[in-house]
Amino acid sequence: MESCGMNVIKYILFIFNLVFAISGIGIIAAGALVLADVGEFNHFIEGRIIAPPIVLIVAGSIVFIIAFLGCYGAIKEHYNMLIVFAAALLIIFVIELAVGIAAAVFKNDFSMAMKDTLKESMKNYSDVDKQAWDNVQKKLQCCGVDNSNDWVTANPSKGFPSSCCTEDMQVICQVNGPNVYKDGCFSKLEMRVQKGATVLIGVGIGIAFVEASTNTLLVLSSLAVSPQP
Repeated sequence: MESCGMNVIKYILFIFNLVFAISGIGIIAAGALVLADVGEFNHFIEGRIIAPPIVLIVAGSIVFIIAFLGCYGAIKEHYNMLIVFAAALLIIFVIELAVGIAAAVFKNDFSMAMKDTLKESMKNYSDVDKQAWDNVQKKLQCCGVDNSNDWVTANPSKGFPSSCCTEDMQVICQVNGPNVYKDGCFSKLEMRVQKGATVLIGVGIGIAFVEASTNTLLVLSSLAVSPQP
């Protein structure tokens, strides 16, 4: 009976670790999707907004590796490896919780900073700024910070960028023209970052608490397969 019970505990531990390995892949995917969604506009977005998805990708990679070690420890009934796994999982829990909290804080803190960055970039309008503006205006189909009039008031000497308009060769691209994008780029970027922050909050805090609730069970189960004196 004791041997049967030990086998049950061993395979429960294996299943838990396999689930964590899959969750690690999910964490990596979530971080990568958010990074890809907002990362291409990093010229206008502060580094602290880009940092959380990068940290989440790293944390997911660590979870994936550790979970496989946990699977090995469960099958081999390696007590020390299971304890190391539980401790590492606790560290990952703290990291994921911190990412979720940071995303929640930055979600309400970044807006004014990003708007200031957009306005400053529009005033400077170096070659790098021009490329960044052309990229964001074409991809998000927007113009200026709040609307196309921003280009007239902020930097009239640089002219009106053609990236503010749909590609209609029959119509000249000019302020308030019929082919000018109506939405400002700030609202479009804000929506992107807010959406990404929501994903990070859900994944970071959600998975962290799932790990916290099951980590105790894993430790207790690992004690059951520990060598008896």
